Amino acid sequence: MSITVRRAELTDATALRTTIAAPECYGNTLQLPHPSLQMWQQRLAQLTPDQHLLVAETEQGQVVGNLMLAQMTNPRRRHVGEVGMAVMPEWQGKGVGSALLAAAIELAEQWLALTRIELDVYPDNQAALALYARFGFEQEGIARAAAFRDGALVDVVRMARVRA
Repeated sequence: MSITVRRAELTDATALRTTIAAPECYGNTLQLPHPSLQMWQQRLAQLTPDQHLLVAETEQGQVVGNLMLAQMTNPRRRHVGEVGMAVMPEWQGKGVGSALLAAAIELAEQWLALTRIELDVYPDNQAALALYARFGFEQEGIARAAAFRDGALVDVVRMARVRA
């Protein structure tokens, strides 16, 4: 199946909400359960020029994943972008994450002049850790008790891809 990556549009709000509403998605991201459609509509309407929200779309026009690439606004960190991603559970392991990540890296390095892309991932998300490693992200450390998930503070793995 062919996946197309494109910039998110206002009409994608329902698909974005559906993706994040899946426990497998909000449980592995910093999103909260039960996202509202209005929240996603507002997020899409209020994206800044430094925020690049990409979606993965099937040949049938179904949005099955998304990735936010946010360029840092601090002048001393303008060369850095931060990534967060979610893929519909039934589409995980089918190349959607790879397509989104490849598109984000091309945008970051070829068009935005970013030389560092950062992300945080939970240490028990082995599929994501493997995906990021395949794309040149390296573990830089563990941020202890950095996120609240399932009623407890948990560690996150800090990863980055640095282009010389």
